[in-house]
Amino acid sequence: MTIKRSVYRTLFFKMKSIYFFIVSLLLLLASGCRQQEGPVHFEGKAQGTYYSITYYDEQNRNFQESIDSLLDDFDLTASLWVDNSLLRRVNENRDSIVNTYFYMLVEMSREIHDRTGGAFDCTVGKLVNAWGFGFEKKSEMSDKTIDSLLNYVGKQPEIVIDSNGTLIVRKACPESFIDFNAIAQGFSTDLVSYFLEKKGIENFLVDIGGEIIARGHKANGSPWIVGIEKPASNKYSSPEIELKIELSDMAVVTSGNYRKYYEKEGVRYSHTIDPTTGRPVEHTLLSVSVVDSTAWLADAMATAYMVMGLERSKQFIAEHPGIPGTKEVFFIYNENGEYKTYSTAAFNERVQKGKK
Repeated sequence: MTIKRSVYRTLFFKMKSIYFFIVSLLLLLASGCRQQEGPVHFEGKAQGTYYSITYYDEQNRNFQESIDSLLDDFDLTASLWVDNSLLRRVNENRDSIVNTYFYMLVEMSREIHDRTGGAFDCTVGKLVNAWGFGFEKKSEMSDKTIDSLLNYVGKQPEIVIDSNGTLIVRKACPESFIDFNAIAQGFSTDLVSYFLEKKGIENFLVDIGGEIIARGHKANGSPWIVGIEKPASNKYSSPEIELKIELSDMAVVTSGNYRKYYEKEGVRYSHTIDPTTGRPVEHTLLSVSVVDSTAWLADAMATAYMVMGLERSKQFIAEHPGIPGTKEVFFIYNENGEYKTYSTAAFNERVQKGKK
């Protein structure tokens, strides 16, 4: 009997071990299957454009409602198209108390303004409106009108803290008009990225109107693939891809003048306004794509390059090696009616890597 009990006991423990091994293996396989399942994906509208978000989550959580709320809150701070946004109230001198988003946008704008010698300028708002690219009715432009409006450009707003510890914005003059459009979309892309990271999401792709940020990789371990648009002949042309790049733990933003413009008496007026001349830019540069760690900076630098034009941009990059926004840059320009490209060495390396 003792021998039988010992044998049974041994068999019991062996069977128990095999049982737990099988259960553990099944759980591991199930977990692996969850990770390899299709990603969570949803699309929507924000800031007058689309957004598209893809991520991998073992819990299969859908954060669309939370992200919609986040983007709506941001619009209430930085949008010129929301009547009672904080930015509208500040511009109309109805408010001076600002929140953290506003503070960050001002400080970021000041940083890029100083870095680019004024090519990027958030105080260009009155000129943008006057030329017909804002929410107000287009003005009849003349040299006198432009010179008058230039008086309100270049004087950067300041954020100070009052005696109560409240953030206050100070404009250089009451008539100045702040416009965050050249940085806000990139900033909102970063906000969504931070939100997903806080939720424990490590692998995702966020695209807000072409401002793209990628983290991690796809389920099979391969990097995200992002297309850079070829400049269209006109605003109604269907989009075409110029090239594709691998993107992981970086952002890419493209700025161009081939979609937002109007024509008058045979002249095409670009939405990109040069803060130094007060006029839409007139050069051969059609689009600029910047790869950097944050979308806000890539957004701002792409705008600055569009203001500078190709030759000034190349000179700027050569004179400022290593600073953010200068390492990976891709230009498409028009030379005698033909599309041509120029890119930095680091961007070329990224393209070649994607071809392997």
